[in-house]
Amino acid sequence: MLGQKLVFGFHGKTLPEEFKNLLREYKIGNVILFLRNVESAEQLRALCAEIQSLVQEETGYPAFIIIDQEGGMVTRLPQDAVNVPGAMALAATADPENARLASEITIRQLRGLGANFNMAPVLDVNSNPANPVIGVRSFGDEAERVASLGCAAIAPYAGSGVLCCAKHFPGHGDTAVDSHLGLPRVDKMEEALEQLELIPFRRAIEAGVPAIMMSHVLFPNIEPEQVPCTMSRRMVTGLLKQKLGFRGLILTDCMEMGAIRDYYGTPEGVVASIKAGVDLAEISSAFDLELAAAKAVNEAAERGEFDVEEIRASVEKILCYKKMLAAQAEPGLCNQPEDRRAAESMARQAISQISGTPFRADENTFFCGCADYRASGAANADGSAVTFPEYMANAFGAEGFVTEKDPDAEEIRAALRQAENCEKIILGTCNGHLFRGQLALAGALAATGKPMAVAALRNPYDLSQIPETVWKLAAYDYAVPAFRALEDIFRGGKATGVCPVKLP
Repeated sequence: MLGQKLVFGFHGKTLPEEFKNLLREYKIGNVILFLRNVESAEQLRALCAEIQSLVQEETGYPAFIIIDQEGGMVTRLPQDAVNVPGAMALAATADPENARLASEITIRQLRGLGANFNMAPVLDVNSNPANPVIGVRSFGDEAERVASLGCAAIAPYAGSGVLCCAKHFPGHGDTAVDSHLGLPRVDKMEEALEQLELIPFRRAIEAGVPAIMMSHVLFPNIEPEQVPCTMSRRMVTGLLKQKLGFRGLILTDCMEMGAIRDYYGTPEGVVASIKAGVDLAEISSAFDLELAAAKAVNEAAERGEFDVEEIRASVEKILCYKKMLAAQAEPGLCNQPEDRRAAESMARQAISQISGTPFRADENTFFCGCADYRASGAANADGSAVTFPEYMANAFGAEGFVTEKDPDAEEIRAALRQAENCEKIILGTCNGHLFRGQLALAGALAATGKPMAVAALRNPYDLSQIPETVWKLAAYDYAVPAFRALEDIFRGGKATGVCPVKLP
């Protein structure tokens, strides 16, 4: 039954034969999907059905079909399904019901497609503006707001046939390293976590969240063995299970992420996470690592390295939660017009004016900014196909100029030349506080003295480093719904959102 404790992913829009054989050999009970596996609603529905059929046939139980559908920056659904705004955008609407509504919409999409386990919401308090991986995925930098909105997002999942998962315990909001790429370290004591990071997780546990994901963060002042939370029995069993009293499913983040693969080894990390008390260990895509991990887990069991009673109880818990899953996809739930309208409305409500004097854009406006890019390992490999400057230039019949994500002096000079004959300037930034060439570009354009606006299309922290003469807006997402919302603002609409983080 060890295969029930493993979650594996794959590349491609159909199940590869070698992946099928791996599932058959080790009786793997669960599969995780990413945008790389998705082409359309019809294709995804067929893929989920094939996964369920294979896992049912090989294990006798349904599969958890897991997906990271947070909304906003982390979306995995096709264009003919409804993707909702992300957490920070929902918080910016200043309407707590939007967090609940976004979950209800997402549940309908997943029920309509056949996925049954959503790795959301993010309950990290984004207390570090330099955080490269959480940012707009968080409901904000105040624990109470994160807790309140997180619980609102969790509530609709109860009895829905779809599970949700709060992440990344005990908190990934105060890191300056992306755990997809390196090993984050937070030098806090447990008492400090109680004052901030643990508040949303405690509230979620009280609210009945069915699952919690561990973070790949090192807390050296709490865990003396110098292993990240995912592999720490002190954190998984001692803190989460025993001290906080959590009885639901405990998951790892992906074990092929750099924080585990490069520092501890993926197969070794999976074995350690199970020893720590984790219920479900996940590997996203690397077939060789999945095969090695499956072998390592079975060999560790044969050597008697696991607590047999603990493994039995964990598998029983997994199977108990599988009884709660929807039996089959209901296509009619997906991509309803009213859900699409509601998602667009939330994106519009989120637009926040930080400061400055509004103006209307027209054909004499110069639109500038970088294309979308993979801002962190959590984001999709391919960013938005539509760029902000091109969208706006097309909407207003104006000039658009697309830059690199970190424009150099030569590119800045080119942008200035392009802007010479315009009357107004609108720049879109995308985490310019991390790629400072964008801020240099903003400063150079502002120095022209022309009326100028800057829209932060991801983290709003960019705006604290923009000249005060500029009209500053936060949109929280590099996506077409946010572009449409900004277009309305630039045509004279009012920005009603309230930024949920403090700008330094």
